Amino acid sequence: MVYRTCRARGAAAWLLLSLVVHLPAAAGQTVVKPRAQAAATEPAPADGLAEARLLQVYQLMGSGRSREALDLAEKIVRDHPNFQLAQLVYGDLLSTRMRPVKTLGDVSAAMAAAGAAPLGDLREESQKRFKAGLDRPRPGTIPSQFLEISQKTRHAIAVDASRSRLYLFENRPTGLTLVADYYTSVGKAGVSKTEQGDQRTPLGVYYITSHLNSKSLKDFYGSGALPLSYPNMLDAKRGKTGGGIWLHGTPPTHFSRAPLSTDGCLVMTNPDLDHIIHTVEIGSTPVVIAPQLRWVDAASVKSEGKPFQDVLQAWRSAKEAGSLDRTLAFYTPDFNSYGKTLAQWTSVLKTELSNGQGHGIEIKDLSFLRWTDSADTMVVTFGEVLLGKRTGWTKRQYWTRQSGQWKIFFEGTL
Repeated sequence: MVYRTCRARGAAAWLLLSLVVHLPAAAGQTVVKPRAQAAATEPAPADGLAEARLLQVYQLMGSGRSREALDLAEKIVRDHPNFQLAQLVYGDLLSTRMRPVKTLGDVSAAMAAAGAAPLGDLREESQKRFKAGLDRPRPGTIPSQFLEISQKTRHAIAVDASRSRLYLFENRPTGLTLVADYYTSVGKAGVSKTEQGDQRTPLGVYYITSHLNSKSLKDFYGSGALPLSYPNMLDAKRGKTGGGIWLHGTPPTHFSRAPLSTDGCLVMTNPDLDHIIHTVEIGSTPVVIAPQLRWVDAASVKSEGKPFQDVLQAWRSAKEAGSLDRTLAFYTPDFNSYGKTLAQWTSVLKTELSNGQGHGIEIKDLSFLRWTDSADTMVVTFGEVLLGKRTGWTKRQYWTRQSGQWKIFFEGTL
């Protein structure tokens, strides 16, 4: 067989160009080098390594180093034979040895027609991964939802559904720090889940509730699963239904899934999920799922959260003073606490205050996350401890802004 060497910056750059053409940087936005570039000189972690190597293939193609790109692609598919996107790139690289290749998955018209759906999915996955490598969050920024995270909360997760990207943060003494990010798949019908079976991924603030070991699950779920707390109290208030929303892996036959391919869960590659499972804490790790994350300077978050923190302290002061009327002024008429109405909750509060349980309250290990869509919501978690006591209760509240005032529509003990 006779091979023709592709031109260094002609056909060799087909992949990079086909990906970038639809991915312009926003005006004034700094485009940074993808993390794959660091992989050429620094050892990469096991999680995310396959993607980093694939992005390096793209870079080699863009710089006309097609032979090196082919060698690296061959190693990737040897290490991960079920990585369909890498297999497609490898096949195209082989084709460039004989003919120009104009687009990702450059096959005959008949083959393209027969495999239009999976080929389209792979192209979309490629664009999502490539854009994430180029368009990195600016250093020192965090998602706007993370207003206050207690030091007892060691990790946090945020998902940008528009980018098919999951971001993992470590809560260090200096604040939240982005430590890793991963490709993830969401619902076949997109996001904003409202009912059982709608094949949408929910949007909101959730928590990892448990860990399901792979040995107890079907192969479909891969390395295991981390169930999320959908529906949360805001979802329940809005009448949303359904459940079983998990962060889980992929079956042995697949390395990853298309960007829109799940029944509502978040699906990651098994190596990436393994890292998440062995890193995060069950019960306390928040997971924000947003249609699009807004990244803000971490230094400015404290000032953004100060007005709400003042309101929370006013609630504490009213309860500490033993004033039932002042305390009840912070609750909505449709308040509930695991089925208790406001009238029933009033009776509970009255008993607490009459017994002096409100006197000398400390709020410890405070976290509050903001969720904004058609309404403003705060998801608040804290320890409520009476002065002189060493232990207390861990509580969670949901606050909503009504006519410019923050009010509690749910409160319960965890």
